Amino acid sequence: MRLARPCAALLLGVAALLTTSALARDDGRYANSPLKPWFESLHSEYGQCCSDADGYVVADVDWESDKGRYRVQLDGEWVVVPEGAVITVPNKIGRTMVWKHYIDGHPRVRCFTPGSMT
Repeated sequence: MRLARPCAALLLGVAALLTTSALARDDGRYANSPLKPWFESLHSEYGQCCSDADGYVVADVDWESDKGRYRVQLDGEWVVVPEGAVITVPNKIGRTMVWKHYIDGHPRVRCFTPGSMT
């Protein structure tokens, strides 16, 4: 059940398709969403994306790509996305998303899936 909460909450943010960063919190409304299994399957070299971190929708102005490397703005700080954090499966929602955690008070990327930048 613990795994289902952050993932289901993520669907709330995706469904709203907010143009600003959105913190996803579970309230159980998306337990039957067709995207729920996809979100729960996402993982990077750092583990399952939805297991310990909430997902955020990232606005196009808050991320960038340069020579195959990504950077994302988290909490007002530009953070380099480690290569191992990039999700390599197709992005079914089309929006940029990031799952973050903190080390020494600074945001770090656990998982990242780029969007289309449209």
